Amino acid sequence: MIQKLNLLLVLLLLSVITSAQNSAKEEDAVHQTIVKLFDALSKRDSVSLKEVSTADITLYEYGGVWTIDTLILKAIKLNTAKEFARTNTFDFIHTTVDNKMALVNYRLQSIITRDGKEATLEWLETVVLIKVKNQWKVKHLHSTLLKRS
Repeated sequence: MIQKLNLLLVLLLLSVITSAQNSAKEEDAVHQTIVKLFDALSKRDSVSLKEVSTADITLYEYGGVWTIDTLILKAIKLNTAKEFARTNTFDFIHTTVDNKMALVNYRLQSIITRDGKEATLEWLETVVLIKVKNQWKVKHLHSTLLKRS
């Protein structure tokens, strides 16, 4: 009886450990999708931007509602600076992953250089991602500008 109970406890423990490892992998995959979104913006790469976004993505920026086309226009097409660099730093605050949907809150700091002028911007953001064909994609992004210097 004790041996069966010990075996049951070991199996239960292994199940919990495996579940925690899978959860951590999914959380990391979700975070990497967000990082890739901002890497695409940094590289002014609309193809990569679309790869990590749903076709009907909504972005809540500066009091407006943007589509992927609005984002590409404002952040890529109108960004004609010859010298452009953007470095992003994330502080992930909270992440919830549930099968095919994830919710992430984080702070984002971007150091943006345009034609020799540097600006530091800080945002508090919330992102909803969905899983499409085993790949996480950004569905909604709400951004609040905290600081610009």
